[in-house]
Amino acid sequence: MSFYGEGIPGVELSELTGRLIVIEGADGSGRSTQIEILRDYLENKGHATVNVGLRRSTLVSEELKEAKEGNILGEITRSLFYATDFADQLENRIIPALRAGFIVLADRYIYTLMTRDIVRGADREWVRSLYGIALVPDLVIYLKVSPPQLVERNLRKNSTLDYWESGMDLGLSRDSFDSFIRYQRMIQKEFALLEGQYGFITINGNLSVRAVAREISARMVNIFGE
Repeated sequence: MSFYGEGIPGVELSELTGRLIVIEGADGSGRSTQIEILRDYLENKGHATVNVGLRRSTLVSEELKEAKEGNILGEITRSLFYATDFADQLENRIIPALRAGFIVLADRYIYTLMTRDIVRGADREWVRSLYGIALVPDLVIYLKVSPPQLVERNLRKNSTLDYWESGMDLGLSRDSFDSFIRYQRMIQKEFALLEGQYGFITINGNLSVRAVAREISARMVNIFGE
């Protein structure tokens, strides 16, 4: 296991005997469902698992939630809020779990945070250095779903489109539907670039839940040999 950059001081990488598996994708891509399926699959094979995700830090999660609800976050403030949330979870949840030999299942990781920042105009090198503390996962799977399908799934689940997931803060369109489509296309374009840079696997998230789960479980053979 290794860090993308300088990492966190004092961490002995040889002690991290667990595995880090990441499922990426937009809201409505089926990430949470696939995380649950994968968790059951791994636990049935005798592996202990821990779940992590964005905005779950006990340090800043509530403050970040409140700030997002006000739709008033500036770009740099938003970036640093999420980076703090990630760093806290990395140090206090992910690394201890890996040290204990657990499989950490991450419902999104630094890649979503990076793409969000970049499409909002953040400098690529600044973003890369910001997340140089991150551990390199054993496997990253990106569930790519067409923007129109994402709209349908989000409306079916929530009856509305999220302000931030629609990119309404970017002024792309006054219409939330149109803004959502444009924003998600921008995000997917950045993910395509990151795929080449970070070597993760893209799976067609438009497929059925079972079909996606089969593709993910097939990747487990390369990691666990089972």
